[in-house]
Amino acid sequence: MTEVVPSSALSEVSLRLLCHDDIDTVKHLCGDWFPIEYPDSWYRDITSNKKFFSLAATYRGAIVGMIVAEIKNRTKIHKETGIHCVLAGLKLRPACLCLSSAGVQDRAPMRGLLEVVSLEVKEVSLKQQLVGRDGDILASSFSVDTQVAYILSLGVVKEFRKHGIGSLLLESLKDHISTTAQDHCKAIYLHVLTTNNTAINFYENRDFRQHHYLPYYYSIRGVLKDGFTYVLYINGGHPPWTILYPLLLEGSRSLCDLLPGGLESQLELRPPLGDSHWLSLQHCSLISSRCGQVGCTDWLHTFGKLAVPGN
Repeated sequence: MTEVVPSSALSEVSLRLLCHDDIDTVKHLCGDWFPIEYPDSWYRDITSNKKFFSLAATYRGAIVGMIVAEIKNRTKIHKETGIHCVLAGLKLRPACLCLSSAGVQDRAPMRGLLEVVSLEVKEVSLKQQLVGRDGDILASSFSVDTQVAYILSLGVVKEFRKHGIGSLLLESLKDHISTTAQDHCKAIYLHVLTTNNTAINFYENRDFRQHHYLPYYYSIRGVLKDGFTYVLYINGGHPPWTILYPLLLEGSRSLCDLLPGGLESQLELRPPLGDSHWLSLQHCSLISSRCGQVGCTDWLHTFGKLAVPGN
């Protein structure tokens, strides 16, 4: 689409639900917007499965933006993100690419196989625990039937950006939540590439806040990329850190400045089984040199749970 978009374009935008006939158009748009390749089954699901809220913004009959989200029980968060992580790891970790050569060089194929698979399982286990921590988006004090909304996709055609269409779609999702889940839904969350500054600025300007750093969450053309979890709390929802959380975040950059350089080299890559606090501390040290804000968030994940009663 190359036509000049008038400043009044938003007044001509209409909203409607996606349908099966939109699959080819949605595939083309997602190919332009996102570096991730989705399977055909994903497009079939979001255009026909009623569990998804799939809304299109149209301008003179053409789709110029869309949002896809799912409202689900909070107990499903951990399991689904963990499965995503394991599948990505088993398919794409560099160890897998060395599988054949390991056996040839050692002249002991089975020994090479076992060594590489062992490394594979350890690394996937680490990633699963890191990504699975989306399960702590809400404080444990909320009942198990509390709901959350997950944004799978939100995009706008390039020429129509900065015309309020993304905001319109996001507000429509909030209205949908109010109508269907009412006040049982306590948070809206999503995942975003750490390098996607445009999307990050969009969400932060609409009160979403970074909750977790997700190493190796995405696979883009065979290369593993890091992601963030961003959360918008609604209807009284809040994270596990409760009262002290804002104060801890305020001082987080200073805290990370105190981390000793080279601490990451003193830690092994595999955490003790089930030791999530150790994992958070290790995670902070591993990435503190890359991004101060990210490292602080996970350092605080460790001490927030230890310091705040009731978590």
